[in-house]
Amino acid sequence: MTATHTQPYEQRARRRPRRGPVTDLVTLVLLPLPLLAALAPQSFAGGGTRRWFGRGDGQRADAQAAKDAAAAAFYELDTAQRDLRISIETITAVDDSPAARRAAEEYAGFGRRIDEVSQGYITAVDSHDLDRDDLDGAAISRARADLNRAKDELNKVKADLDRFAQGLGPLLQSAETQLARLAPAVERARQTLLAASNALDAVRAQGLKADELAARLAALAPELTKLNQGAGQHGVQETIRRADDVLRKAEEVRSEAERLPEKAAEIDKRLVSLRTRAQAISTRAEKVDPILSELRRRYSSACWQDLQKVPEQAAESVRQAEAKLREAQQARDEQRWADATTRLGTVRALLDGTDAAVSAAGDRLQRLDAVSFDRQKEVDRTRFAIRDAQRLAMAGRNTPDPRHAGPLDDAVARLERAVAGLEGRHPDWWHFLTETEAVRETVARVVQEIREGRGAAGG
Repeated sequence: MTATHTQPYEQRARRRPRRGPVTDLVTLVLLPLPLLAALAPQSFAGGGTRRWFGRGDGQRADAQAAKDAAAAAFYELDTAQRDLRISIETITAVDDSPAARRAAEEYAGFGRRIDEVSQGYITAVDSHDLDRDDLDGAAISRARADLNRAKDELNKVKADLDRFAQGLGPLLQSAETQLARLAPAVERARQTLLAASNALDAVRAQGLKADELAARLAALAPELTKLNQGAGQHGVQETIRRADDVLRKAEEVRSEAERLPEKAAEIDKRLVSLRTRAQAISTRAEKVDPILSELRRRYSSACWQDLQKVPEQAAESVRQAEAKLREAQQARDEQRWADATTRLGTVRALLDGTDAAVSAAGDRLQRLDAVSFDRQKEVDRTRFAIRDAQRLAMAGRNTPDPRHAGPLDDAVARLERAVAGLEGRHPDWWHFLTETEAVRETVARVVQEIREGRGAAGG
């Protein structure tokens, strides 16, 4: 609504000042006394002056009331439009969704309607001068009708505008919520950046460089500049998103900086521990050759052939581990924490594999000695597992489920073949052990399937 639309009374006041008895009296006072004396009897006797009361005064009062009501409707509509403009600006500043765009378009349409009815009101006011002395009854009736019509149009648009404003409730509430988040989000981001900077200063005071963390923190400086420029330049949603992103990244830097002394101490501890473990594995690897000699002397080649290269592989793995340890130590000295951690992980993997291979030789000899001395213990252990599974498969049934009976029957036959394979001068004890272990694994899977099936049926 333009300024000219909001000030019809002022324009008219400047264009046509109202006259009345008081004004006439002031004019008379300014005349010379002789002329004032000559005019006084006529003036105050009513000659040529406007009547204060007459037959048309009631109609004129009704028209004036219509004019006042139209003016009140005009100003109420103007106030509602101004209030709604604030709501629309709040929504569009935060929300770019289709619903928000439709609301802005509808508001623009209301603006055009308001301009139309406002112009109609102003035309009605300017077309009828209710202060004219010669205004007849027909003119007064037309004035009252035009002003009432203008008032009704203003009120109709005001009612539509109120309904539109009520429909904006969810959009406005969401926008106000985001605006309420804006300032706290930006402030939290700034405070977290400050905390990260302080944490880095504390770390450096302990002699730790933390160059990588410092670089990550420095990379957030442009984002802080944009935060300081505000939502007016970058938008509310984008500013909130940027604030949250800065907070997350700065918090990561702060957290890692605070853990850095602990990480350095942990790396030092791991260096010592892995170095000691490498030495211990190297010592144990030297004992693999005597174990292999014993295996070759007492058992067939099938029992130890896969262990032949263990001493050589163990020595090579230990050499690689020691080389990686030196690299890890150098990375730690240069405070390249990520590199040091990665190399220590490689050392641990190498030593785990070597430890398992070295242990396998001694474990193999021990298991072969035990089974060659008393094979029945292994056989009984496997048969017990099969019988237990068979009882479970028959529980509550007259005949077993073929899905379970088949694998269990195969397990029995497989065990019998493994036992039969021990006949002869040089039995393959290792094959016997691996077969019985495989049979028990098969039986365990069948038992698991039976229990799962019954559990599902019961549920």
